[in-house]
Amino acid sequence: MNPRRRPLRVAILFGGRSAEHEVSIVSAQGVMAAIDTERFRPVPIGVSRQGTWLTPPQTEQALLRLRQEQIRSLEEPLGEGILHRTQALASLRRVDVVFPLLHGVNGEDGTLQGFFELADIPYVGAGVAASALGMDKALQKTFFRHHNFPVVDDVQVLASQWRQDPDAVVRGAEATIGYPAFVKPANSGSSIGTSNVQSREDLEEAIADAFRYDRKVLVEHAVQAREVEVAVLGNDEPEASPAGEITYRGEFYDYTSKYEDPNTELHIPADLPEEVSQRLRELAIAAYKSIDCAGLARVDFFLTANGETYLNEVNTIPGFTPMSMYPKLWEYAGLSYRDLITRLIELAFERYQEKRRAVR
Repeated sequence: MNPRRRPLRVAILFGGRSAEHEVSIVSAQGVMAAIDTERFRPVPIGVSRQGTWLTPPQTEQALLRLRQEQIRSLEEPLGEGILHRTQALASLRRVDVVFPLLHGVNGEDGTLQGFFELADIPYVGAGVAASALGMDKALQKTFFRHHNFPVVDDVQVLASQWRQDPDAVVRGAEATIGYPAFVKPANSGSSIGTSNVQSREDLEEAIADAFRYDRKVLVEHAVQAREVEVAVLGNDEPEASPAGEITYRGEFYDYTSKYEDPNTELHIPADLPEEVSQRLRELAIAAYKSIDCAGLARVDFFLTANGETYLNEVNTIPGFTPMSMYPKLWEYAGLSYRDLITRLIELAFERYQEKRRAVR
């Protein structure tokens, strides 16, 4: 990054409608506390649970209240605290780069990234296509299977199919997947709407529940496996961190396990043979590059007791609190949280300049 006379203005965009609203706030607070203020000036822009964008001054007031009163979410602002669509676009054009920390729909599914493209502004992370693939588990599984990545067997169901003949859907899932199985919405984060099913009755209830969150649902074979994650950093020539492992007490790694259960533990590095760790890093980079990811992603795997490896998903906006797996993996590899933030901003500018050179 070329040195400038003034610190670069970095919009920190966080909050949003996702179930991970509170986690996004913690991530933003961590980034703003750790960012190199000699090089960057953070400009916080919060998004309420209702999807309303707050002005930077309103956001700063909201963050102060969060600290003082232990409020857990951004409240809906009034009047002058709201950024309307045209104002939001104008506000982004007054910053040099955006660091999005929004999760879920309208955060990491490509819609927000398209907005940044329209605003012609550099932003941290994956572009429109990679973000959309990263969010939609059905599309992602289909893509990875087509490109010969090892993925768990699944059946994909549309809401229209369920309405037309639910019995046929259940019979098809039983014949193809069997039990136990996981049922999950295609577009949902933090395992919201995900169920572990053991019987037909469980399956029927789980599918109906999952359709509350999306029009597409996956029924996936449940494998008994270790859950291992690799952090990837870079653009066209990315690097992969050592693998980390998650252990928890629940049936699966749901929202409670991720953010509320004190018994959930991160093991960095994962206790793995070197050849297995190296293979995971290679697979993580290959998956990252296959969807044309940029900036960062966390790549999640299942490892079975008999040595099978399955690619679970690529998460294009992983949890980014100071204690989250992604920054902790890079910290173990020798890259501090502060330096990781700097590197991600540099990568955003590199990607932006690369795209600008391609414009005719």
